[in-house]
Amino acid sequence: MNTTNWTIDNSHSEVAFKIKHMMISTVTGYFDDFQANIETDGDNFKNAPIVFSAKIDSINTKNKDRDTHLKSDDFFNSEKFPEMKFVSKSFDGEKLIGDLTIRDVSKEVTLEVDFNGTAVDPYGQTKAGFEIKGEINRKDFNLTWSAVTEAGKIVVSDKVKLLVDAQFIKQA
Repeated sequence: MNTTNWTIDNSHSEVAFKIKHMMISTVTGYFDDFQANIETDGDNFKNAPIVFSAKIDSINTKNKDRDTHLKSDDFFNSEKFPEMKFVSKSFDGEKLIGDLTIRDVSKEVTLEVDFNGTAVDPYGQTKAGFEIKGEINRKDFNLTWSAVTEAGKIVVSDKVKLLVDAQFIKQA
């Protein structure tokens, strides 16, 4: 088989997370600067090596003060750990298993994947689309900052939902 390289199309992709705030609402954040590559045998994505990284300084929750706090040592410590990374171990077409590294911790995570297929765009480029979701406990990655309101509400949930809409471009 021929090896095919696919690179993420950043303009048609989104890397997001959702987390409960005070256990009454959900805050959504994004990483605006990310890269991903897939190496397949032909057009078969099963067990294809997938490598993803995101620059922590590109975090965007639509609130500068919150973003600054997230970049601090209370959370990601972007100065010391400027990038998070995911490297796949297996992909059966529905479940993607790999090592996620945040800060100085690597943990195996399992993500659910909907492969939406491939299509050729009007410019002749072959694209592949994926919807990826999962959940992690932020404290597993040394993101341990916590606070409790006067009413006893936890300010930030431990559970973080991961949502990735990814479109990849087949490289010639």
